[in-house]
Amino acid sequence: MQKIYSRFHIGLRTVKTVIAVVLSMVIVDSYGTTDSKLVFAMLGAMAAMQPTFKDSLESCLTQIVGVLFGGVMGALLRMLPVPQLAATALGLMLVIVLYNALRIRFSPSLPCFIVVMVCITPSVAPMQYAFGRVWDSAIGLAVGMLINTLVFPYDNSRMIRKTVENLDRELLRFMEKMAGYNAVLPDVSAMEKYMSDLTSQLNIFSRQKFFTRARWQSGKLAELRRCESYARELIAHLEVLSVMKKAGALNEENREKLKAIGTLVCESSESVSAEADLITNYHVSQILRLRQELLSQIGV
Repeated sequence: MQKIYSRFHIGLRTVKTVIAVVLSMVIVDSYGTTDSKLVFAMLGAMAAMQPTFKDSLESCLTQIVGVLFGGVMGALLRMLPVPQLAATALGLMLVIVLYNALRIRFSPSLPCFIVVMVCITPSVAPMQYAFGRVWDSAIGLAVGMLINTLVFPYDNSRMIRKTVENLDRELLRFMEKMAGYNAVLPDVSAMEKYMSDLTSQLNIFSRQKFFTRARWQSGKLAELRRCESYARELIAHLEVLSVMKKAGALNEENREKLKAIGTLVCESSESVSAEADLITNYHVSQILRLRQELLSQIGV
């Protein structure tokens, strides 16, 4: 039952989106220029509600560039003495080709939509429609950007901490299997997944702009990058252990360290070979050291 309820969780981003949409619609109702101003303001506010400042800015530019590009293209196509569908097909082709040729990395879907609207609706004045839509959308985009970056900036540092804690739990399971059974070790795919999640979350954090906490963000990002470095090095040591046919016997120092972190350790383990024992103990000692460094970085 709890899992079902969790699907209907109302997060901060949902609340921010609703506030941005309602506020932008209130403003555009007084200062908008087109008949569909409420819709355009809503679309603008929702488009600006991205996880990071850079994503929000790119979304805003996509809207503005797309509308102006499509409006100009539609105005030129309307001058051609060809049927509406032929003009539409030519316009769609030109938009996509020009976007690729000019290396415009924004999606061409919006200018294509504007071209279709202009070409199949003779009553629409292309440039008036384009500039009116840009203005109405800009109100929504501006409100969305302000709320998203200044009022409630997205901070995923807690998510990063949770990811590190999940990775640590998988690490302890791995070490317990190794120290408890001295058998063939499992792979590290679960930890690699958390490592991938950690990198993704760090990329999001680095693309965010905390205008009121810029110094905090800079220090926090450096701290989290160190976490990523420790985690990568830790997994590299685990990968070496995971490909061994059988783990070597742990020395007394590593056995005590594992017990100290709550790992179940067998009272005795059979030595496979002197080489296997040496390799195992070296990597285990490095893993425990890196784990301590990693946890200290996130304050555990």
